Amino acid sequence: MKLICDGLDLSDAVMKVIKATSQKTTNPVLEGIKLVAEDDTLTLSATDLELSMQKSIKAEVFIDGETVVPGKFFAEYIKKLTNEQIELTCNEKNMLEIKYTDSTGNIQALSAEEFPNIKRLENAESFEITSKDLKSLITKSVFCVSTEDSRPILKGVLFEIQDKKIKAVALDGYRLAMVNKDLKDNSSNFTCIVPARSLNEISKLLEDTDEIIKVHVTKNYLMADVNDTRIITRLLEGDFINYKQIIPTQFTTEVTINKAQLEDALDRASLLSRIDRNNLVKFDITDKLMMLSSKSDIGDIKENITVALNGNDLTIAFNVRYFNEALRVINDEFIKLSFTVASAPCILKSSETDEYVYLILPVRVV
Repeated sequence: MKLICDGLDLSDAVMKVIKATSQKTTNPVLEGIKLVAEDDTLTLSATDLELSMQKSIKAEVFIDGETVVPGKFFAEYIKKLTNEQIELTCNEKNMLEIKYTDSTGNIQALSAEEFPNIKRLENAESFEITSKDLKSLITKSVFCVSTEDSRPILKGVLFEIQDKKIKAVALDGYRLAMVNKDLKDNSSNFTCIVPARSLNEISKLLEDTDEIIKVHVTKNYLMADVNDTRIITRLLEGDFINYKQIIPTQFTTEVTINKAQLEDALDRASLLSRIDRNNLVKFDITDKLMMLSSKSDIGDIKENITVALNGNDLTIAFNVRYFNEALRVINDEFIKLSFTVASAPCILKSSETDEYVYLILPVRVV
């Protein structure tokens, strides 16, 4: 293998695919990045058998070939050569020579024959969505997934595709996110559960544009091509929780409130709760006022916000982190909070659209 490529292009590709290398493995090839040179293209691939990433860059290829380089070391090395034209030459013993300006480095690589074949999806279902909508769909839902290994199915986001619409659902036992977006097209109606880690990597590649992203889905895998980078992820297997039965539909207290005012007030009110590490903030809702309060051994904080109330007065408490993480991804000026009793969940949604719904369980106050 022999080629010349731009250092900045190579560094960008390496930094993207390195995310798919395995960090905990006894198989060194899974820690590596596969390089394939052919047809004036250098293709980089990495996989941990759950997540695979590929990216191709332009190169002047003199001799076709392939090898697997140690991922972490290669990434650190190439990152320091971004302003250089880089020549890569690999001999029959998989010794990779890296030339730049008047300098040379050598890396002992591995045989590409040891590298796992990355799945090619055949007979796949598909859907099309704009880049900005897919990014928003992921951002507004993925933070609600569980991090507990005891319930692995909840470490992913449920995608429900139906009639040119997609719904993303995530929950961790304390809160739930449900986000709706329009699709440009879909081949059929289907569902899948995508690991949160994979969605986070897809989101990093997406831009806030109207570019159409086509996503392919089979029984076990999902594939997306974003800006010359291909991501293939294994789907989670099993039945997702019947989330519809846990979302209340009737309420006795509804509040419309300015989102920015609520976010700022919660941030200040939570200062003391963060010190005590209980993250508890109490909501006292009356006719035209919502008072947020927290206290600890060093004092107390009370924040008053003017609201539009429909229904009964209510006192209820929450882990403020769950509220803050939801508010952080919302762009609406006004939101609606809906309650029943102090022991039942709160529903947070847009005051104007059905784009998102968040369910947050309360905390019992003694």
